[in-house]
Amino acid sequence: MRKKPQRMCLGCRMLKEKRELIRVVRTPAGDIELDFGGKKAGRGAYICPDVNCLKKAIKGKGLEKSLQRNIPEGVVSKLMQNIGDVP
Repeated sequence: MRKKPQRMCLGCRMLKEKRELIRVVRTPAGDIELDFGGKKAGRGAYICPDVNCLKKAIKGKGLEKSLQRNIPEGVVSKLMQNIGDVP
């Protein structure tokens, strides 16, 4: 039996399986992107597919601290749109 990788959500601070979370990545070029495959190179941060978790992560500046960059409004709006699509 193989161990499943777990990551912490920046909003609710709960450990969950990596596949259940949405990954936001800062690429080596410094761009902030969404990574649904979990394979893009760069520094990653994880968020539950829940609007409340996203709001907490933004309000508490958890995303900015984790990625060491300001989060553009376009990325936040993409996250809001995609949270509705994820079961």
